[in-house]
Amino acid sequence: MVFQRIFRREQKRSPEEQEEQSRRIEDGVKRARSSFFGRLAVLFQRTQITEDLWDELEELLISADVGVDTTLAIMDRLRARYGRGEFRTAEDLSAGLQDELIGALSPAGEPRPLLDDGLTVLLIIGVNGVGKTTTIAKLGNYFRREGRQVLLAAGDTFRAAGSEQLEVWAERLGLPCVASQTGADPGSIVYDAIGAARARGADLVLVDTAGRLHTKTNLMEELRKIRRIVERHEAESRSLLVLDATTGQNAILQARAFAGAAGLDGIIVTKLDGTAKGGVVFSIIGELEAPILFVGTGEKVDDIGEFDPERFVGALFARETE
Repeated sequence: MVFQRIFRREQKRSPEEQEEQSRRIEDGVKRARSSFFGRLAVLFQRTQITEDLWDELEELLISADVGVDTTLAIMDRLRARYGRGEFRTAEDLSAGLQDELIGALSPAGEPRPLLDDGLTVLLIIGVNGVGKTTTIAKLGNYFRREGRQVLLAAGDTFRAAGSEQLEVWAERLGLPCVASQTGADPGSIVYDAIGAARARGADLVLVDTAGRLHTKTNLMEELRKIRRIVERHEAESRSLLVLDATTGQNAILQARAFAGAAGLDGIIVTKLDGTAKGGVVFSIIGELEAPILFVGTGEKVDDIGEFDPERFVGALFARETE
């Protein structure tokens, strides 16, 4: 199932909010734009489309972490369009490449909203160190500003002080939080959180889960158990995987493992501002069926935004139009 829209009802944002969203994305891809994708701007300054240009374009995309399979698929489509006479100059090819990249990031078919009108439980999953707890704080703040009644659940009972970290964020943001001591059963915390959400009239529960290596079978089974608990209590369940953009192609291996364990309804890419190889987002969608829903572009609580393919690609190629 493809998720792209976040809410069942379309949210109307002011021009100022849309401008701020674009600014954050542009700031987030600054390193990628100034390195690998910046070299594309130089490449497309040529007037003619030659075989050397095709070869260099393919090499640059792979170097930018777009991924071999995704790059070859894009190159095949571009060559086919060139053969049909759609491109006459390198500038035409540049515009065509941007179209293909946007298409590679866009879901097929009618997108389903991530959040329903009733109670939705978002399980935030991922390996250690990707920034899950901070991302939950950002999401809690984001969804509250969009009118949702949010409750946090500290399901990371494995890591020492894992619950305390989320509780600090909850207090700072003024959000309710259900937590327990280290070593408690994460499933029982999720159970209690659903009950607390219904008692408080909350319609969104964000569950922090313990970081785990994607190769640990017993820990991955725990995620399956948590999701079964949510479903038994007749709440909508979604699993959102947090991936660190700086890990490059290793993120694909992580995503496959988590998809098999807990299902995968969407992806959140963090630390996008910390990598020069922003092309990994194309690999993620090219290899998996789950869409990227949010991107983290900094350390502040407001440094998160909905992922927009056109804005993202436009930000990568911003130097061409400046």
